[in-house]
Amino acid sequence: MINLIKQSIQSSIEAKEQILESDLLIQNIHSVAELLVSAFETGHKVWFCGNGGSAADAQHIAAELSGRFNFDRPPLAAEAMHVNTSYLTAVANDYGYHEVYARYLRGLAQKGDVLFAISTSGNSENILKAIEVAHQMGVSVVTLTGMTGGKMKSQSDICLGVPSNQTPRIQESHIMIGHIVCELIELKMFHNYQIKKQ
Repeated sequence: MINLIKQSIQSSIEAKEQILESDLLIQNIHSVAELLVSAFETGHKVWFCGNGGSAADAQHIAAELSGRFNFDRPPLAAEAMHVNTSYLTAVANDYGYHEVYARYLRGLAQKGDVLFAISTSGNSENILKAIEVAHQMGVSVVTLTGMTGGKMKSQSDICLGVPSNQTPRIQESHIMIGHIVCELIELKMFHNYQIKKQ
């Protein structure tokens, strides 16, 4: 069991080392932060979605932005679209689970917003449907996926594909990337605000 623990930790480290060695992925992380900053600064919102562990990551990252991350500053308009369980279960029951995020976007998203979609496989049907609707509405699409990016890769404005095919390692890297994006956004948008508060 001790060896299994060490192997899991080492595997997680190796996945992150591969991210660190990918100039393209590092640049794309920076580009995602810049895109989100642009959306926030122009009065737009960022909508997060995922299923299972990816839904938890979506909610986590949205909370870091709408609440706070490293320091006290004004809130940002970020929301995880699955947190209203009455909505989620009603739409899934009445229209099918594939419609839960697409319908949410139709009702609330505006041109210039950003959809931040998370899926380890890149093939989740309800996420792909949301991406389709986002493009129709003029909503930019950022995706967090695994090694191949699945079907989501070709449908993303920016795809952050973690170089791993192991779901736990992908999800561990997703939250790391999410935290980095949050940190970049805070530093870009609120650096002067932080100095004033000190």
